[in-house]
Amino acid sequence: ILFRYQGDDFTTVTIRPATICGYSPRQRLDLTVNILTNLAVNNRKITIFGGAQKRPNLHIEDMTDLYLDLLSMPAAALAGKTFNAGYQNHTVADLGRMVHSVVLRELPHLAPIAMTTSPSNDLRSYHISSEKIARELGWRPKRTVEDAIVDLCRAFQAGKLPNSLSDTRYYNVKTIQTAMLR
Repeated sequence: ILFRYQGDDFTTVTIRPATICGYSPRQRLDLTVNILTNLAVNNRKITIFGGAQKRPNLHIEDMTDLYLDLLSMPAAALAGKTFNAGYQNHTVADLGRMVHSVVLRELPHLAPIAMTTSPSNDLRSYHISSEKIARELGWRPKRTVEDAIVDLCRAFQAGKLPNSLSDTRYYNVKTIQTAMLR
């Protein structure tokens, strides 16, 4: 919609972020890495549904850094363009193993954490390339999925995410459903 207003006095750019992961003040626990970390920390059990599906990820702090960086970039580099912003494409099974490993390293008192795989009818798989944003804007993420898991572990340990398995504020669909019932 805004692309039609692109001009010398108004610059448009579209950023298509990968799935965001990590801790933020407006926390979402309905995204793959965050879901798995929440389950590992609070249920001591990770269930992987399927596992072969790919998910691209991007640390929340890299996303916010990119938004700030865009404000100081020359309009000519951005005007009317679309960029993917991501870092790592992993299978859901790989993400589960990563979460398992990092949570046990960061919070060893939670051991053992069970890990199971279950069949899934949800075969949606996503992967993206962020080569264009690196090539044209010189932008690359600085943080990894592992960094996001560590940040989440620290947030859980500090009590920043109370009632994370049941509080609807952490889950967008549940939040919308609750708002619609009012």
